[in-house]
Amino acid sequence: MSHDYTAQQRETETIFREAKGEVLPARAPVAFTFFVEETDADWSAFEKALRAEGFRTRRLRDGETVIATSAPIPVTPGAVWERERVATAIALAHDFYPDGWELAD
Repeated sequence: MSHDYTAQQRETETIFREAKGEVLPARAPVAFTFFVEETDADWSAFEKALRAEGFRTRRLRDGETVIATSAPIPVTPGAVWERERVATAIALAHDFYPDGWELAD
């Protein structure tokens, strides 16, 4: 089954619409969450590919999740989606699936 990038982008845009009135920073790192889909997924290759695109990676102790954090970027729907799309494409190629994002500290 192919991934629906259009729906994913709409979700990101919806998050920003729903945040209207909230004070957001002009720039911030963004933490994208990915969970493993296949038991034989190559975690190291996934993380290496993310790092090659400028993300920091962290595996959660649950044994299913990788957090990929961007460098500080503009906190806009377009900028977040740009990095989200890059990270998602890498994830899907390595048997991981996107599970949202949040502004990181």
